[in-house]
This record gives sequence, C-alpha cells and structure tokens, in this order.
Amino acid sequence: MELITSVLGSVVAEISRFFCGFIWSETKNSIRFKSNFNDLEKKLELLKDVRYKMENELDDSVSMPKVTGWLTEVEGIQDEVNSVLQSIAANNKKRCGGFFSCCQWSRELAKTLEKVQMLQKEGNSIISMAAANRKAHAVEHMPGPSVENQSTASQNLARIMDLLNDDGVKSIGVWGMGGVGKTTLVKNLNNKLENASSAQPFGVVIWVTVSKDLDLRRIQMQIAHRLNVEVKMEESTESLAVKLFRRLKRTGKFLLILDDVWKGIDLDALGVPRPEVHTGCKITITTRFLDVCRQMKIDKKVKVQILNYDEAWELFCQNAGEVATLKPIKLLAETVTKKCDGLPLAIIIMATSMRGKQKVELWKDALNELQNSQPENIPGIEDQVYRVLKWSYDSLQGKNMKSCFLFCSLFPEDFSIDISELTKYWLAEGLIDEHQTYDNIHNRGFAVAEYLKDCCLLEHGDPKETTVKMHDVVRDVAIWIASSLEHGCKSLVRSGIRLRNVSESEMLKLVKRISYMNNEIERLPDCPISCSEATTLLLQGNSPLEIVPEGFLLGFPALRVLNLGETKIQRLPHSLLQQSELRALILRQCSSLEELPSLGGLRRLQVLDCSCTDLKELPEGMEQLSCLRVLNLSYTKQLQTFTARLVSGLSGLEVLEMIGSNYKWGVRQTMKEGEATFNDLGCLEQLIRISIELESIIYPSSENISWFGRLKSFEFSVGSLTHGGGGTNLEERLVIIDNLDLSGEWIGWMLSDAISLSFHRCSGLNKMLENLATRSSGCFASLKSLSIMFSHSMFVLTGGSYGGQFDLLPNLEKLHLSNLFNLESISELGVHLGLRFSRLRQLQVLGCPRIKYLLSYDGVDLSLENLEEIKVEYCDNLRGLFIHNSGRASSMPTTLGSTVPNLRKVQLGCLPQLTTLSREEETWPHLEHLIVRECRNLNKLPLNVQSANSIKEIRGELIWWDTLEWDDHETWSTLRPFFRAMASHPGQLCR
Repeated sequence: MELITSVLGSVVAEISRFFCGFIWSETKNSIRFKSNFNDLEKKLELLKDVRYKMENELDDSVSMPKVTGWLTEVEGIQDEVNSVLQSIAANNKKRCGGFFSCCQWSRELAKTLEKVQMLQKEGNSIISMAAANRKAHAVEHMPGPSVENQSTASQNLARIMDLLNDDGVKSIGVWGMGGVGKTTLVKNLNNKLENASSAQPFGVVIWVTVSKDLDLRRIQMQIAHRLNVEVKMEESTESLAVKLFRRLKRTGKFLLILDDVWKGIDLDALGVPRPEVHTGCKITITTRFLDVCRQMKIDKKVKVQILNYDEAWELFCQNAGEVATLKPIKLLAETVTKKCDGLPLAIIIMATSMRGKQKVELWKDALNELQNSQPENIPGIEDQVYRVLKWSYDSLQGKNMKSCFLFCSLFPEDFSIDISELTKYWLAEGLIDEHQTYDNIHNRGFAVAEYLKDCCLLEHGDPKETTVKMHDVVRDVAIWIASSLEHGCKSLVRSGIRLRNVSESEMLKLVKRISYMNNEIERLPDCPISCSEATTLLLQGNSPLEIVPEGFLLGFPALRVLNLGETKIQRLPHSLLQQSELRALILRQCSSLEELPSLGGLRRLQVLDCSCTDLKELPEGMEQLSCLRVLNLSYTKQLQTFTARLVSGLSGLEVLEMIGSNYKWGVRQTMKEGEATFNDLGCLEQLIRISIELESIIYPSSENISWFGRLKSFEFSVGSLTHGGGGTNLEERLVIIDNLDLSGEWIGWMLSDAISLSFHRCSGLNKMLENLATRSSGCFASLKSLSIMFSHSMFVLTGGSYGGQFDLLPNLEKLHLSNLFNLESISELGVHLGLRFSRLRQLQVLGCPRIKYLLSYDGVDLSLENLEEIKVEYCDNLRGLFIHNSGRASSMPTTLGSTVPNLRKVQLGCLPQLTTLSREEETWPHLEHLIVRECRNLNKLPLNVQSANSIKEIRGELIWWDTLEWDDHETWSTLRPFFRAMASHPGQLCR
C-alpha cells in the first residue's frame, strides 16, 4: 500500500508536468484531450483516497484476497498511464500526427479514465460492504505486561472491576506517582473486559491517551476513530464535540478510559456525555495528581501503591535474567532492587540495563551511581525514569512550590519529616510569607505538604498525620535536579551515609543548601569555607560532633537556617553572632549544651529551639530578639530562671514551648523577684500557642487571666510529673494535673476552652468533681477528652443526688479510665457530672478491679449511638458491658446491644468473669474488628450471618474460638474466614 501511494502520486505529477509543457497547434482538437486529461487527474486523486481508507479502516474481517486483487489492479494502472504518457511525449517530439493523432490520444486517455473510475467504484464497494458486515469490537486489546502474579496490582484491578460493576459509581480515578504502573494496571483492566465475553457490561470501551500537553482536538480524533466517526479537516472542535456527543448518546453503555491526564478535562467541550447524566456511561482516568480527580469530580479514587519487596524482586529478576541470582551478584542485585523502592518503572529499566552483566564491578558501579543520584552512566535511567518523574516537578504550580519540594531532599532516605519543623525551615528560607500570623504559616505549611502529597512527590510519614517522607527514587530525582541547578536551589546532599568528615572541596560558592545530617562527623574544618550563597546548613544527628570551630561559620554569611541538633557540642562559637541573616537556630537534643553566647546580634532570628538541652540560664541579649516568633525550651531540666524583662522583650513571640522544663510558672507571691509570672505572659500580644508547667492551680482571683482567651492552643501541666509532648500542635488545648490533692481546688476556669483534661495520681477527685458540677453555671462544651488514671476515689455522692439540669460535658468523645481501684461503674462518674455520653466515640477502661459493668441504664437517660470503639482490659470482676437493672440487687443483669448501633471496634483482654456482650437477640450490625484475649467465659458473640457484610477480623485464641456457641452452622461457616488465631501467652496479659 505504501507503493501505491508513491505510484499514484508520481503518475499525477508526471501528467501535470507533461500537460503544462505540451502545446497543440490545433486548438479545437485539444479541447477534448484536455477535458479527458483533467478528468483523469481528478479521478486518480479520488482513487488515492479510496486506497487510504482501505489501508486504515479495514480490519481482519475483510477478505484479504479481494483487497489484494484490487490493489494489484491499481498497480497495473501505472503501466497503462506510463504507456500513454510515453506515446504522447514521443509524438510531441516528432511534432506529427495532427488532428488524428490528437483524437487517438484522447481516446486512450478516455479508456484509462474509465478503468480508474471502475477501480474507484470497486474500492468503495469493498469498503462499504466491510463497514456493513464488519463485526464490532467492543474492546480493543492493549499490548502490555500482565499483573496477574502481582498481588498488590491484582487487588487494585479487582477493586476497579468491582467499582465498574457498581451502578452508584460513575467515574474512577486511578492515581499515583509516575512510573508506579497506572497505565499497566488500566491496560490490564481493558484486556480483562475484552476477555469477559458476555459478562462485559459495555457496548464499547474507548481508550484515549491524553499525555502532558492537553490537546482537545487530538483526544476527539482518537474517540472519533474508535467509533468510526468521519472527521472533516475543516471541522471545528465545537462541531466535532456535537457529533461525538450524539454518537455516544446512541451508543448506550460505554467506558471511556483517559490515560495520563495532567489537567482537568471539560467533558462538555470534548463531546462526552457526563456520566452523572447519561445512564451507562462510565469514565476511568489515570493521573499523577489527586487534584485532577477533584477537578473532574471523580466518584472513587484508587491510589496505586509501590510493589512490596517480594513483587519487586520477582519483577527485577524477570527483566535482569538469571544473572541477578548468581551467587556473586545476588546480594548486589537485591540492594539495587531495594534502592528502586518498589517503583516498577525504575525496577524494569534498572534490571534491563544490567541484564547479562556478570562482572561484580559493573554492579557495584551501578549501585554507587544510584546511591549518589548520578544516573548518567546507567542506560535508560535518566531518560526513562528521572525525566519522567521530573515532569511532575515541572508541573508544580504556585510560588516557591518547587523550592519547597527540593528542600525535602535534604533529609535522609526513608526519613519521616515533621511538617511543623519543615514549615519553620520554609519560613526561614523565605518560601512562606513571613508577614502572616504563625497560625496561618502553620496552616500554609500543612497545605503545601498536602499539595505535594497530592502530586505524588511526597508521601505519608510516620505518624502520617504530622509527617511526610520522600520515595527513594523521587528523592534521587530531587537531588539530581537540585545538584544541576546553577542558581536558586543548587544543593549538596550528603545526609545519612555514615560520613566521618566534611569535604571542603564539595562546598562550592554556588551551593545554596547543604545537608550533612545523620552522619558520624567528628569535626568540622577550622577555617572559613567560601559558601557565600548558602542559606541552609543541616548538621543535626552527628552525635560524635563536640566542637563548632570559630572559623567554620565565617564562610556562611547568608545563612538563614542552622541546625546543630542531636550533637555533643557544649557551646557555640562567638562567630555565630555574625550570622545577621539567621532566621532559624535549631539546637534540639544537644544534651551537653550548657550555655549560649549573647544572641543580641541575631536581630532577624524567628525560631530558636533549645529543647532537651542542659541550659541553666538564657543568654544575654535575648530580650533584643523582637522578631523571635517561636521559642522552644521544652525539657530543659536545668533551666533555673526566666526573667520578666525577657518576656517583655519578646514582643513578637507567638509560640512558647516549655513543657518538661525545670522552670515552673506561678503567681507573683510565690516567684522570686525579677522572675516571670503567669500574669506576665499577658504582655505577649502575639502569643497563640503556649505549653508550660504550673507550680500549682492558679485562681482567677489572684491573677488577671484575660489574655487566656487569645490563645488558639495551650498545654498546662500542673504537678510533679509531666505527660505532655512539648509539641507545637496548634489544635491541642490540654490540661494535665498530676499528683495533687484536688479536694479544695477549683479548676473551672482552666476548662472553659480546654479540649482535653487528664488527672493522674490525684486524690480528692470525688469532692472536686462534685464541686465542679454544682458550682458551674453551665457546661464545658469544648471538652472532648477526659482521662483519669491511678485513683482510689470512691466516686460516691456525699451531698445527695446531683440535680443538675444539663450535661456538664455534652461533647465528650473520648473517655479513658485506668487503674481506678474503687470504681464500680462508669455510671457513678456520669452521675457526678450529669453525663449522657451522647457524643462518646471511644471508651477505654483498664485495670479497674471492682467494676462489674460499664454503664447502667437504671433511671438514667443514656445514648451511645456514636460509640465506635471499646477497649476493656484487666478488669477482674467485669461481667457485662451495658446493663439495665430494675434494681441493684436483681438476679441476672440484662445487657442491651441496641444501645451501641455504630460500634466498630471492640478489644477485650484478661476479663475472666465476662460472660456476655449483649442480649441474646441483639447484634452489632457495624462491627469491623473484634479482638478477644484471655476471656475464657465469653462463649457467645453478638454476630449473625449478616455480620459478614461489615466484619473485617475476629482475633483470639484458637481454643476460645472452638468453644464459642453459635445459633446455627451457617453463621459459623460465614464468619470463620474472618478469624485470625492469636498465640496464648498466660501471665503476659493478665496480672
């Protein structure tokens, strides 16, 4: 068919050239000749069009001999046309023949024209017949590797198939980082539908590759071609959209797969009926960006995760061949596989590049190149992996977003980066607007981290709520990008590779960020190093480091971030005072650090973290740090003083962290002269977060606490033992009271805005709670968590029944009771505070030896419809959970399962007297997790056949499971697959 194109093209061209150079003397005779010649030229062009359609639109359903015969006849036209042309040319050269010769050639042209017309007609007939008789293919096979042996991908494929069969799901978004196998997964989906035969639910499945540069016309052309819709060259995208819309509406049920989507696509502009309107229409997209799913209002999102190690190793061996399992190579091959960190694209390219290479030196060199993020010498890695992932980086939107991303590469492999700390770095570097409040800055930092996670450039750390980390290959790409930049963000990353010394030759003038964190560096160069552009220097985590030489810091005049945390330095050099651009100084966990030089010269300092140091006093000049926004002195066990003058000087302070510090805040009457008091904190007009130790309960009558209402979060620890975390969670409002006699104390003012309240080893709780209930004029609506641990209080009313008309804690969500040695029922505590537990979600009771039941409904209006989790352990006398008694002395209590309709998780341990969980006829319809250990008398569960719709696991000892009683065999057989046996360890759980 390629030959026919050239033949017909050359014929037409030759005729045109000949005709233009041939002049007949007899004008009248030339008219007919010219007419025939023009007709032949036009018909030959039409014949070319027919040939093109036959080549591009016919499939295997057409009889090939018929097509081949037609093409042979078309090729035969060449000989006839050439013969006529040669004869005409020879006659013209001799200038003979006159009128009769002209007529002869005209007749020859007419015969040729008739044959061309006949071939054109036959060709159209073949195409029309094929179009009428062709069997429509609902699904076109997409070549690609199978995921049949990959459990992770197979699970994703099964989930997507389930979603396709769910009438309530109209659109599915398959998203994940570049190279993770999204396209491969969806190709397998397409081919699975192809093999589904009669079970295939769609009339047609349309595959469209979108790619990075969105071209609406190109997408429309792919859809049109799949549907055999004719598209005219001059047709506009709007006109084509209307045509496609009408065709798809007639098609009925169809699935549109849009692969590699980088931006939201307007389905109306494309000409695709919206799935929420057109019954039977479904759309599946693959994308790197979660925000694309949001823009396109995708119903269900399926994130494609990286491979586990076993799958990764199998994939590597498939592509590297038997060389990967050779004895001298295997360990290196396994290390290379781990370095690819489960990313299929990296595994395939890396393994393929090493296929057949049996020299150990080649494998060592490749591993070294990978570890140093230098892919140039590994075939395919830079072009097919690094540059593929760099597209995600190039697509980042927003001011400084790329710099924020590259900053994350300074941390070691698989390192969970605290987002709050990362935000401080971004702030110090000027990547976040410093003119906002710290509250807004904190929120902005989490928003940036979330955006980078949505772009699959960061992932959840541990814990996932407050940390992020980089996939190893993404980190390598970030280092590769940053190391190649000449301006702005050029980085030197040597973190977490066990270095003992700093290389002076690596620290070049143009380097902007330097990270030597988490190594074994013992000493630093005692001379200025020319790093005049460097803004960040991370040296934390080098535990052998004891001294920072005077000359070292002189080479960093532009430094904004300096982290020397987790080292053994005892003091800082005076050259630190010359760091006039410094915004963040992090000295966390420098446990040998006892003093600081005067910091008055660091006028731009915004963050100072001296937590977990041995500082005895704060240095001179700190009161001059009016720009300081965050001061962390948590767990400074040796800190003796904090002056009132210092408090007044820190006018810009927004966050003060001093949980676990030796310095206790109190009222003026109890403090030494010149020391800061609790009331002095009121002059910090920008303060939004505070965590401090109080020497005792403070009374409103003795101190003015009007400033207290300005705080967005706080953590007050009162007493001898600290339980706080010293973090900067801007959502917490926590009060912890430890080892105090509370019988005569009033804590109501502390609870007005508190979210969490914890009592630990406190006496006088009974009287304190009674006073709290009777003296309060309203409820403490903000309190959501209450914890009481280690108490001998009886929780028995001394002044008669509580007559309050309101629930003192109406929004309580979490209740934790531990080692309350005289508690007989939670109802006792409820009576004290008028609690209804209407919002309670989590209930935890541990080590309460006298408790026989959790809650009694005798004369008390209780509602537990929001309760989702229960954990009860070490309660030796517990017999039931939710009890309804007509009287305390009644014989057998009746349990009420219906009071916990939304219970999802139950964990029971070491409850030797526990016999029942609910009434015999009751079930827990939404229970997902049931964990039972050492509850030998519990022989019936509130489950039935329908419970299989919600249950995810039942865990316990096998001997316990085998002795359970069931209503029928069907219930047992239905729930048996969800049971997971646990080993019995007598004495380890029960005491």
